[in-house]
Amino acid sequence: MKLKRLFLAVVVIGLFLGHVQAQRPGERPKLVVGLMVDQMRWDYLYRFYERYGEGGFKRLLGEGFSCENTYIPYVPTYTAIGHSTVYTGSVPAIHGIAGNDFIIQQTGQRMYCTQDDDVSGVGTDEDAGKQSPRNLLSSTITDQLKLATNFRSKVIGIAIKDRGGILPAGHFADAAYWFEGGSGNWVSSTFYMQELPDWVKQFNEKKLAEKYLQQDWNTLYPIDTYVQSIEDDNHYEATYRGEDAPVFPKKLGTLVKDNGLGMIRATPFGNTLTLDLAKAAINHEQLGHNPEGVTDFLCVSLSSTDYVGHQFSVNAIEVEDTYLRLDKELEAFFDYLDEQVGKGEYTLFLTADHGASHNPLFFMDKRGNAGYFDDRNALTGLNEVLEKEFGQEKIVRSLMNYQVHLNYETIRANDLDEDDIKERAVKFLRTVDGVAFVTDMEKAGASSIPERIRERIVNGYNPKRSGCIQIILEPQWYSGSPRSRGTTHGTWASYDAHIPFVMMGWGIKHGTTNRETHSTDIAPTIAALLHIEEPNGNIGQPVQEVLR
Repeated sequence: MKLKRLFLAVVVIGLFLGHVQAQRPGERPKLVVGLMVDQMRWDYLYRFYERYGEGGFKRLLGEGFSCENTYIPYVPTYTAIGHSTVYTGSVPAIHGIAGNDFIIQQTGQRMYCTQDDDVSGVGTDEDAGKQSPRNLLSSTITDQLKLATNFRSKVIGIAIKDRGGILPAGHFADAAYWFEGGSGNWVSSTFYMQELPDWVKQFNEKKLAEKYLQQDWNTLYPIDTYVQSIEDDNHYEATYRGEDAPVFPKKLGTLVKDNGLGMIRATPFGNTLTLDLAKAAINHEQLGHNPEGVTDFLCVSLSSTDYVGHQFSVNAIEVEDTYLRLDKELEAFFDYLDEQVGKGEYTLFLTADHGASHNPLFFMDKRGNAGYFDDRNALTGLNEVLEKEFGQEKIVRSLMNYQVHLNYETIRANDLDEDDIKERAVKFLRTVDGVAFVTDMEKAGASSIPERIRERIVNGYNPKRSGCIQIILEPQWYSGSPRSRGTTHGTWASYDAHIPFVMMGWGIKHGTTNRETHSTDIAPTIAALLHIEEPNGNIGQPVQEVLR
């Protein structure tokens, strides 16, 4: 008996010491994998939970740690900002990515978030290849890993959307790859390399986009089992070009003739294609087996969930089916990581760049309050009011990103008073249907707007790249018209701002927290896990509950 007890005690102590040894300061996982699921609302973790298998989303929740109340702390809630914020721990006021597109206020130049006219495409001659992270003003957690290991870590970004691969991978990345719809190929830019690696060329030669689009998109399970979605044939969804109605089965092999290979973006097979490339990168770049013995980082953004969501809206069978298919894809991807890197040897996190609204027409048909903010008519009406008062046409350039962008050339040339213009603009916009609040950005901190929203306005304001006035809409309103189909995002409301944040693997506890956390907390949490410096514009805090 004594020998048995002694043996058990030795085993327990050994396991304890092994655990302590595995988690001692200075040690790191072999690989960090960041999964951004574009347009994934937090509630999708549970809306389809009963239909998920055991190895995908359920494995994440069952083995990992879920921060159940993670919010985006700024407006507007768009893709480029979301990816930048997660990886910098910062907000547009600091990291400078003020929208997917924004306006350089000094010159009036419209700028795409990753636009870089000083580089050329690699694997493409199109302008879509002229991309880099140079517009991102602060460092990313991937940049900090590079610095911490004297650039020995390998960092790669992959996404169908250029911004989804480029911004997370940061300024020091070894590579970022994105999808070119015209050719069906994965491409990069001379910011990273002069020529695609052989393994990427070989991957492109497989013509997987063409192959995936030769099949029909039918529901994974019998269509009558999709009880979390509305009827298949409805007037809230958009169609593919050449399609009579947005219903299953979708004859992709025929529709691709009118839509091109870029059509794969708005099907669940775009996620399949993305994860195919991610697996190839792990294999050929030996991610997680760095010869220098340091941690590598793979940034993957799954863009097709966003395209499908925009086209079909929150309540569509297409959205439910996309997430059920993604669940199976994630299971296969996790299994691949277990085999290639080793279970417990990598750390993975899953989050989103933003959520999505219910289609307002759907909401109104169900007797809810909702509507469409007609930004075109609002812009026309605003310019007419300002012209009448100040004697100049088109004083306002745009209402992009729910902000007023002034034409400063006109204002300076005619010696107009900017403060008077802003005051009159605010007064007019407060009368527009669907507008809840309007504030001069320079006065936002003292405005009579609920504190939670006021803070998001301040965080989202970059004086050089944001408009001078912020428009906040009523719940369930967004820019569009009753003719608009599908859905969008961009507002402060929970359906756009409440996102999943789940971590799993090396150094991560199992559990949940319901305290409020933010997308800005993700980067410093990873920095704490890796024992490296947080990004240089970080304003977030590590989620201590997550870490062993």
